[in-house]
Amino acid sequence: MSAHEESGPRDRMIHPDVAKAGDESERGQDGRRLDHAEATTRPIGAEPKAKAVREAQPRGAKIRGNRPIDQAEAAERFLAAPLHQKAHDERLWDLRKKRDTAAFGIPEWEELRDLASQIKAHTLSNLDRYLEEFEANAKANGVHVHWAADGAEHNRIVHGILKDHGAKSLIKSKSMLTEECGFRHYMAGTGIEVIETDLGERIQQLDNEEPSHVVVPAVHKTRFDVAAVFAKTMGTDPENDDAHYLAESQRMHTRPLILEADAGMTGCNFAIAETGTVVTCTNEGNADLSGNVPKLQIHSIGIEKLIPRIEHLGVFLRLLARSALGSPITQYTSHFRAPREGSEMHYVLVDNGRSERLGMEEFWTSLKCIRCGACMNTCPVYRRSGGLSYGATYSGPIGLIIDPTFNKRKYSTLPFSSTMNGSCTNVCPVKINIHEQIFAWRKVLAEEHQIPLLKQGMMKAAGQVLSRPATYRAAIGAADSALRALPRFAVYNPLNTWGKGREMPDSPRQSFHSWYKQNRMDKKPETDA
Repeated sequence: MSAHEESGPRDRMIHPDVAKAGDESERGQDGRRLDHAEATTRPIGAEPKAKAVREAQPRGAKIRGNRPIDQAEAAERFLAAPLHQKAHDERLWDLRKKRDTAAFGIPEWEELRDLASQIKAHTLSNLDRYLEEFEANAKANGVHVHWAADGAEHNRIVHGILKDHGAKSLIKSKSMLTEECGFRHYMAGTGIEVIETDLGERIQQLDNEEPSHVVVPAVHKTRFDVAAVFAKTMGTDPENDDAHYLAESQRMHTRPLILEADAGMTGCNFAIAETGTVVTCTNEGNADLSGNVPKLQIHSIGIEKLIPRIEHLGVFLRLLARSALGSPITQYTSHFRAPREGSEMHYVLVDNGRSERLGMEEFWTSLKCIRCGACMNTCPVYRRSGGLSYGATYSGPIGLIIDPTFNKRKYSTLPFSSTMNGSCTNVCPVKINIHEQIFAWRKVLAEEHQIPLLKQGMMKAAGQVLSRPATYRAAIGAADSALRALPRFAVYNPLNTWGKGREMPDSPRQSFHSWYKQNRMDKKPETDA
């Protein structure tokens, strides 16, 4: 029996180019490498003939002030890069499959989803009370609590804290809230250096890009891309795209910056009202470094992250890692409750439109989101178009319902970037009805004329046809006849957006209505003798 066969089925899931002998990956008591939801796709360039393959990374949507994001244009550029598109699709589908394995591995999965959804609904329905309880307990623990109405105020508060302490450098762990607030861009003009400690976030920072995914920020990049970024910014070997070499290079480059930082900052996965505690979940331990190495600690908290009691945390922890990565738990679940002796701790509670969204009858449940990214991993549009094509902090299905709450005009096109297949709702650990909210946003945007005039005209014309059965049947018959008779260039033209990037379905010889009329209508039902 070969050594590979002796390693067992779990190790066989890992490609040999990734599971190198002598690596430092975590191992169990039996000496075998632990499976923490490593992707199972073959690494790009694993075969020698593919080593020379290089492809420029597609960039994200073009931001033109307040003009609507052209997600379709950015998606086309991503689709035109087959190496990136294929890798992105496969990586995220791996996470989706691992999520399914982890979820159905525990019999109480659906019960946990129900319970988490109920806890979130209860908390959001009593948010004012739990925020006051959280603040009171945090202050009793010696924490300074600040309130920010929007992203700009959050940035000014944090800047003020840093300035008061004479801080010149800040290390921070991954935080979608700070991305939402534009924190790094704001700090760029203050003279205070901000260093991301999450590997994916650091890659994106060095490449001057936003994160493309709420959990894996640089998932759209190949290791060739990362090698090029590190060579340009850290002086590494541009020809060495080995993942171990790249990760270790980043670690050695960033660790001195962490040890010398004047302040640390983390986001927040869950804020516990009962104890005034902030909980963060990471797989790299970077939140622990950011929250413990410097003497000044700052934690940015979206007000929707509240849960009532410590006992509720276990429900969400069992759902989060399984939904995000297919792992039973994250490597590090860190609790920040009070400042250490000789240090200072600050909480910044941020609204930034959340209170307004809480009053939206059809969209308030989007505040239940725990940022696991499961809806993104399963979405066929997101997987094939890349997160940067959405031009927003939150991409994929959850972004389609969150982004318009920030700016209806700018993100008016996003709710139409969906096939409405409902898979996002099926995998959501807190049971947000995502696809129904996407459809609801389409109605709102149409009613408020936030969609292009051409699309408005087409939808109005379609409505006229669909509301008249005789007209509809005549149109269907004419369209079927045209598809069978017209040459290809006449069918696949710029006006036929359905035929862009896909083949039109074969035209049936007979409509269902015609068949039903011929075979079923006016026929008496059979009766028992």
